[in-house]
Amino acid sequence: MIRGIVKYCLIIGSLVISVSSARAAEQTAVFAGGCFWGVEAVFEHVTGVVAVRSGYSGGSKETADYETVSAGETKHAESVEVRFDDSKVTYEQLLYVFFAVAHDPTEVDRQGPDVGPQYRSVIYYKDEKQKAAAKAFIMAIDMSNALNKPVATQLVPFSAFYEAEKYHQNNLRNNPKDPYIVTHDLPKLEALKQKFPSLYREKPSP
Repeated sequence: MIRGIVKYCLIIGSLVISVSSARAAEQTAVFAGGCFWGVEAVFEHVTGVVAVRSGYSGGSKETADYETVSAGETKHAESVEVRFDDSKVTYEQLLYVFFAVAHDPTEVDRQGPDVGPQYRSVIYYKDEKQKAAAKAFIMAIDMSNALNKPVATQLVPFSAFYEAEKYHQNNLRNNPKDPYIVTHDLPKLEALKQKFPSLYREKPSP
């Protein structure tokens, strides 16, 4: 999906970021990277992830519905909320997956066939540690010159996450033969399995 993916993963992986054992085991991360179906499905198959929800972040509660967000004027981005056990998987490891598998971080206001600001790449950081880790990843990727364009991922402080409609949840799991999913999302799962075998699990999170 992304040129130089192995190269920049190795460079990112060289960053040594300590994780305090004093931190609570369950943490939450919020990412936006195009259509939430595929991003949700990828993180559901990561070891240590407790649960994943598709939803909307960046705008108001009043506009947090699919039809309104799809107009591209709400400030929302299609997002996923990832709850994870950081004794099994770290936030930094989730960043590996986000940048290398879940989406193309160089795209601006689009991912593949999906176009509009609601499909922009965003990390909604929960605290300064998440912000620092994400900033370090972006700097490492850009300094590696592995990609043909700079990283376009925005770093935005988290404000709220609004769960999407029920029919959007677990969409790949419920519709594995849908043409969009076969073309755009199933390859992401295969990439996760190939690039990060130690993080991949066959059975998705509940």
